[in-house]
Amino acid sequence: MKFILSSILSMLAFASFAQVIDFKQVENYRARSIGPAGMSGRVTSIDVVRNQPEVIYIGTASGGVWKSTSGGISWTPIFDDQPIQNIGSIAIHQENPSIVWAGTGEGNPRNSQSSGAGIYKSVDAGKTWKLMGLEKTKTIHRIVLHPKDPNTIYVAATGSAWGPNSERGVFRSRDGGSTWKKVLYVNDTTGCADLVIDPSNPNKLIAGMWQYLRQPWFFESGGAGSGMYVSLDGGDNWSRRTEKNGMPKGELGRIGIAFAPSMPSRVYALIEAKENGLYRSDDGGANWKKVSSKNIGNRPFYYSEIYVDPKNENRIYNLYSLMSMSEDAGRTFEIVLPYSNVHPDHQAFYVHPDDPNFLINGNDGGLNISRDRGENWRFVSNLPLGQFYHINIDDDFPYNVYGGMQDNGSWVGPSSVLQRGGIRNSHWDELYFGDGFDVVPFPGNNRYGYAMSQGGNVAWYDIETGKTRFVQPNHPEGEELRFNWNAAIHQSSFSDSTLFFGSQYVHRSDNLGRDWKVISPDLTTNDSTKQKQAKSG
Repeated sequence: MKFILSSILSMLAFASFAQVIDFKQVENYRARSIGPAGMSGRVTSIDVVRNQPEVIYIGTASGGVWKSTSGGISWTPIFDDQPIQNIGSIAIHQENPSIVWAGTGEGNPRNSQSSGAGIYKSVDAGKTWKLMGLEKTKTIHRIVLHPKDPNTIYVAATGSAWGPNSERGVFRSRDGGSTWKKVLYVNDTTGCADLVIDPSNPNKLIAGMWQYLRQPWFFESGGAGSGMYVSLDGGDNWSRRTEKNGMPKGELGRIGIAFAPSMPSRVYALIEAKENGLYRSDDGGANWKKVSSKNIGNRPFYYSEIYVDPKNENRIYNLYSLMSMSEDAGRTFEIVLPYSNVHPDHQAFYVHPDDPNFLINGNDGGLNISRDRGENWRFVSNLPLGQFYHINIDDDFPYNVYGGMQDNGSWVGPSSVLQRGGIRNSHWDELYFGDGFDVVPFPGNNRYGYAMSQGGNVAWYDIETGKTRFVQPNHPEGEELRFNWNAAIHQSSFSDSTLFFGSQYVHRSDNLGRDWKVISPDLTTNDSTKQKQAKSG
């Protein structure tokens, strides 16, 4: 028996050594984009050259930096040569628009957040980039540029979502990014969630500091470290706003801030607190009063983005799952982007300083542009930004590619086509909704298959009819099942009709998901303190 076992191990070892790949054989291969772009993906930041509004830059959650010189008609990826593609902030120096900054790591810490590795600078309008440091900040949510001095840059670093790190807070450079100084720091779990500069006084800055911690099973937003800070000397000194200045009582969470360009003494702040609220200052941020707590948004830890019309200090745009607008300085809000027409979950926004009718909206589904102050929106359908959780292929020739994307469903498309122009959006078909995860084509007949969405949702689909059949397992004794955000699924290699699925148990179906049985004990620690995933965002 020992001889047989050693022989088998020897053969396996020989086989493994025999299959070593010489990467020189494939070093000249280059990736090619096959899409899709029809549903796009998460846009995190937007900036436009003020005097050339046809020149637009966007940062994306995991698709790098893109540039348009045609007002959003055509786009070019300009960051592909860099080692990190997760962008949190974009900023153009308007006095010299050849200078463009990109901060990596998105600052909205969902469980699908993409971390970064520093800040980059271009001095040739995005043709080339140079890493300028701050690699350990993990996430940069805002870059603020001195309007006249291109050498003065401020960075709002939210820091690591998953644990303490000291590289967070507000950083400043006065030599064009060659060196950095941390000018505002609270503690190793508190970062800067927002930073704004007074449009009439570049020495005045207001920062929203945010204490938070993400865990796989929970999210803690807020704490003693959170608060609003004001500097009147370019970041050398800061003073905290307190209850005496009108701040909410108790511990605060995330804060989003915006100056009114037409009246810089007017400042707005969305403040996460025991009772979330919109606050307003009419003395440049010195003192505050609560304006409203109705229709100001949901999930403040994920959004908290507010923008003011540059020509009308009373008109406010508030971004969250929907988008609302106030015409009366925040007293009331009207929903202007519901769940229809434009993809929800709004992450970035731009209002042109000289033409408030020119709006750009970035969301989990891509980019939308309006030229009539939001009456009509044009979806930009040529930005392939999808964030794939998983991909799969089938046995067709040429093979098809399957995958599920963050907040954009599950899709299938060809790996190649015999058609001029190559693969287009029209070649892709949606299979299932929600956050898409694994897609499992049925062996031998890819008309059918299984597709997943968040929280253990799984369905059998028929691609020709478009019909789906929900096949999520149930426990035979009625016990509540606990599914991960992206649960596990596996098609048996030995039986086409056999499927496995994971909750705290392993489930097996031998009839295409119609019936299930539990084939394992509880494989988790069953710790009740780690069963709050619904609160993890």
